[in-house]
Amino acid sequence: MGQAAELLGVSVDTVRRWADAGELPTKRTGGGQRLIDGVALASFAVARNNALTEAEPNSAGSARNRFTGIITRVVRDTVMAQIEIQSGNHRVVSLITREAADELGLEPGVLAVAVIKATNVTVERDLG
Repeated sequence: MGQAAELLGVSVDTVRRWADAGELPTKRTGGGQRLIDGVALASFAVARNNALTEAEPNSAGSARNRFTGIITRVVRDTVMAQIEIQSGNHRVVSLITREAADELGLEPGVLAVAVIKATNVTVERDLG
């Protein structure tokens, strides 16, 4: 349950509520612990992400990787701005023009969405 909560960016209590409501299928071990099948968790995560994406009616685009969060730091120089967004347990850092940062009013404490579209993504797996 804890690992599922971490992967979904929610609390363990939220995962338990989803399981109790039948939204997230679980199985009990002989000792009574709940287990979530990896395939079921992946399907749930995709469906949840699609529902969250559809709930954002004020945006449209081809990028699918959207991280809603709060701006925690803005560093500006004369040309560029470094914007840091905390989205769940993810820290996203973006470099944009200072002009864009100023026009958007990007400051610590402001709600923002990091939209990521990349041509190269590296995937690692923890084998330990």
